[in-house]
Amino acid sequence: MFPNVPNIVLSPDVTDAIVVGSGISGGFAAKELTEAGLDVLLLERGLHLEHGAGYITEYLEDWDFPARNSKGSRIHQQIYPVQSRTYAFGEHTEHFFINDLENPYVEADPFTWIRADVVGGRSILWARQCYRWGPQDFEANLHDGMGTDWPIRFEDIAPWYDYVERFVGITGQKEGLEQCPDGAFLPPMEMNWAEKCVQKAIDKHFDDRLMTIGRAAILTQPHMGRAACHYCGECYRGCSAGAYFSSLSSTLPAAVATGRFTLQPESIVHSIIYDEEKGKATGVRYIDRKTKVMKEAYANLIFLCASALGSTQIMLNSTSSRFPNGFANDSGVLGHYLMDHHFQIGASGQISGGEDRYYQGSRPNGIYIPRFRNLSRKTERSDYLRGFGYQGEASRPSWNRPASGFGMQFKHELRHPGAWEMILEGFGEALPRFNNYVTLDESVTDAWGIPALKIHCQWGENEFAMREDMMQSATEMLEAAGAKNIQTYDHFAEGSLGAEPGLGIHEMGTARMGHDPKTSVLNAHNQCHAAPNVFVTDGACMTSSACQNPSITYMALTARAAGHAVDELKRLNL
Repeated sequence: MFPNVPNIVLSPDVTDAIVVGSGISGGFAAKELTEAGLDVLLLERGLHLEHGAGYITEYLEDWDFPARNSKGSRIHQQIYPVQSRTYAFGEHTEHFFINDLENPYVEADPFTWIRADVVGGRSILWARQCYRWGPQDFEANLHDGMGTDWPIRFEDIAPWYDYVERFVGITGQKEGLEQCPDGAFLPPMEMNWAEKCVQKAIDKHFDDRLMTIGRAAILTQPHMGRAACHYCGECYRGCSAGAYFSSLSSTLPAAVATGRFTLQPESIVHSIIYDEEKGKATGVRYIDRKTKVMKEAYANLIFLCASALGSTQIMLNSTSSRFPNGFANDSGVLGHYLMDHHFQIGASGQISGGEDRYYQGSRPNGIYIPRFRNLSRKTERSDYLRGFGYQGEASRPSWNRPASGFGMQFKHELRHPGAWEMILEGFGEALPRFNNYVTLDESVTDAWGIPALKIHCQWGENEFAMREDMMQSATEMLEAAGAKNIQTYDHFAEGSLGAEPGLGIHEMGTARMGHDPKTSVLNAHNQCHAAPNVFVTDGACMTSSACQNPSITYMALTARAAGHAVDELKRLNL
């Protein structure tokens, strides 16, 4: 049945729960389940990584690296041709990323699948922006008929946002907006001089939008045993102080503290074991990364948290006489409705004045302009559905900027920072579409014999119409602020790669939640309709994409699902 991994070793132990994946969702699942009294085995495909000690490049300077912290060397292009497309990749972080040669996938359409390969997953590498979804985001599919209706509403998840934020530690400013609800915030970071100028101009000239400081999972004061951020700016290398939230610094230590947690890295989950006599999943098959021996582990409860595409790949590979088309795929929608945020579009401009103003440190955060389109009749657009927000920042270019002159004139110019520059970059919602999907390609396998994903995903007419507005609106706001030399950009229009799906690293969908088992994979509590003891709480569960960064929503859904799972176990329903 498994020709590439012929030796199957049975685990002698049965645990209460198995969690697959140690990133944002998996870490929270492990924390919640162990704190509720369950024994948990967490299987992570990546290499072992210790908080602090594992951040081997944290204190290195760029000149300490062989290629000066480059990401374009020949060896990088050979081993990391996909991973090196992302902003966070370089010599300082390459050891966190997956080897593309060992882990291929098929791009039927251009799609950048960014993956970590260490304990903690992409929680080591994320940009830490955390924005709650608003009521309109959980109702949009119902109102405009795109996709299926969410089986939950904002009121169902709001208390779990509160719960998660109090543990994580989110810095932010309350603004009283329904479309971007306030949370349990730590003191906000401060905008710099130019950002405040643009903020005031937006307040003066637009009554439908505002600029606020970013809401981020970075501590501005000591919290839960973790230190406050000291603005060193090397977040992607790991943060020994724990000032930015990751599984390694926060949820996994909480799980370890219970004494009920077992972490097993280098364990590549192959498929879910389904017992047809019992009518339930009983465990998972996984491959030892080093020996390539297939093993099995058993549990009463399974949480898939391997990332949207990772979890769906496991489910598609979990076939049986009961589920010939993939685990819990009675609806036929498993793998479909793949989404990401479209971005890499906006405008930049120079803000006059402030020559005597600068900033100290490297603030690991930017500004945010919440969604202001299609929220009311006044803001309704006729050319596209849904909406977008902006992220960005203002800064003054330093010595590495282009400068004029030669000799002394050139040196003198570089002793002073350049003019203030403000950039506004749009992040837009992508609609859920059946024809954006993934399948297994049996002709391509990874280094452990597991069939690769084949990804079909394109932006549609709605996204392209929205992008026009994203660029124009950014220009309008910069013009209102008196910006000079305004430059617009659209990286998708500038080449075949640059703003393709996946590059936002917010992939969602492919095992969506819904009311009806005939049109969805999961119910309102993230349980598989056809196998209620299996929960999927990463991005695969999402029914729409909104335009906000999704990680805080994943965590809230995971905590909510874990609470429900424990209650169901107590009632003997699982």
